[in-house]
Amino acid sequence: MNAMLSEKIESTEVDRDLDAVSEVEAGIREFVRNDIAYLRRPVSLAPNSETPLEPSAEATVTNVNSLIQRVAGTSLAEIEKLITELEGLRDLLHAEGQRVQREISGYAQLSQAAMKSTRMIADNVSQWKRAADGLRNG
Repeated sequence: MNAMLSEKIESTEVDRDLDAVSEVEAGIREFVRNDIAYLRRPVSLAPNSETPLEPSAEATVTNVNSLIQRVAGTSLAEIEKLITELEGLRDLLHAEGQRVQREISGYAQLSQAAMKSTRMIADNVSQWKRAADGLRNG
């Protein structure tokens, strides 16, 4: 169930990203289509003269810049969100690693105590056996 939900969320995010890419491509195509004639006109190269953009070209440039900033802003927000999630996962993995190390240490101590107890029991049983054999032979 979680895998299906995760796939659906990822699919939605991919669709959103594809929509943003398509929007940028459409904006660039529109910019090129509308202003190609303006871009092909010769530019005067007189010193210290800056040719102002025509109002329609300036509006198109502003629209493209706005579109790119919106898409970049969305992308940056998604990257920031991903970084935050990854940092959270890193912290979780670090904490879980420390917990597992503590558990392993506890099991190692328990194992050593069990080995000592087993040796003591084996020694006691062998002493009792020798004592019982001595009584039978005696």
